[in-house]
Amino acid sequence: MGVIRDRTVAALPLRLRWWLAQRGEYELAVRYLGGLSGVEIGGGAHNRFPVDAINIDRFGEMDTEYKDEERRLARRALAVDIVAPGDDLPLEDKSVDFVLASHVIEHFPDPVKALLEWERVASRYIFLVVPHRDRTFDSDRELTPVDELIERHASGFSSDEDRHWSVWSCESFVELCQRIGLSVIETEDPDKKVGNGFAVVIAASAGSSLSAEK
Repeated sequence: MGVIRDRTVAALPLRLRWWLAQRGEYELAVRYLGGLSGVEIGGGAHNRFPVDAINIDRFGEMDTEYKDEERRLARRALAVDIVAPGDDLPLEDKSVDFVLASHVIEHFPDPVKALLEWERVASRYIFLVVPHRDRTFDSDRELTPVDELIERHASGFSSDEDRHWSVWSCESFVELCQRIGLSVIETEDPDKKVGNGFAVVIAASAGSSLSAEK
């Protein structure tokens, strides 16, 4: 029944899928993040998680295209608590229990930099929901090679262009984490939040082989 339900939900229009996702608690998030406090990167009213987290966004304005989309899907927009780039957080090392990011990491030109920054500030977990290449409008693109992502980070690549810079399957994202020394402790594919991505839980306290290079 679970497989049939997942396929049925995945076939629904996006707005209805978002609406259904808010009606029940997301078990995976509750299991790892329940009772903890942390930060969410780029949180939205249409994609709420049952956790205690402040919202960090690179824009503080409430009239951006993303806030307009929140209001279209949820009829309201989530307030921004801290304005800062998602890969350069004004937080002390290991100062929060977790970092949560859902459908965000693909927007970073250098996702390795973002992952290492989140590992720096989180003491317990990094909890990610990442769009799956095959279940989004990126389905006609090639998976982004891990070597390319490592090279972007090594060269200090950056850009202000807002786009999906990288596309992954669950397996290729886990490979990236392994290559930079992050410890993935659980995955969920497809994610049971909305269903067009996959969830990855990383043990932040494990550290990273690239942290010293920052």
